[in-house]
Parts: sequence; C-alpha cells; structure tokens
Amino acid sequence: MGGLYTCYSCIVIRITHYFMDEKGQYVALISEIIKKQTVILGPEIAILKARSVSGLMVDNDGKVTGVGDNPKETLQNLVDQYVELSGQIVKNALGSIFAKYPDLNINK
Repeated sequence: MGGLYTCYSCIVIRITHYFMDEKGQYVALISEIIKKQTVILGPEIAILKARSVSGLMVDNDGKVTGVGDNPKETLQNLVDQYVELSGQIVKNALGSIFAKYPDLNINK
C-alpha cells in the first residue's frame, strides 16, 4: 500500500506544480527547505537564517510570504546560508526536495 500512496503523492505534487507559476514554485520550494531545516537546526535558527536572506520574507511559523524580485537568487542565497552552517549535511538533505521541482533548473 505504501507504494501506491507514494505514487499518488508524486502525481499530486506534479499536477500542483504544473498549475503553479514559476514564482509559486519557488515559494513552495523555499518553504519546504525552511521546513526541513527547522527539523534539522531547530525553528529559531532556521527562521533566523532565512530572514537574513535579502528579499526573503518569512513569518514566525516559517511560512514564506515573499521571495523578492529574483526568486532564483533568493533560493541560492538561502541554500548558501544553511550550507554555511551545516555544510554537506544540508546539501544531502535538500537533494530530495530539489528533485520535486525539475522545471526550475536549479544548480545543486
């Protein structure tokens, strides 16, 4: 049953991304990254680091409310902030998230 659920989840994610504009995909991607880093680093550090990224707006719960004029650059700056803290651990943790957004052509 787990395999069926996983396939269903993949289909729902792909359909959702298909109807999302590019900026919406960046918001979703950045939100997932912050959520994952909240688990790894703790909410205070994860949100504090996210808020230090120019153009990125994050509420107290870690929800992304803005990504600035260049969301691709905002994403890269966010990843750089987290990598600066945790290095390769962050890169490995983010690989599965990036895989969900193949249309964004992200440098990993």
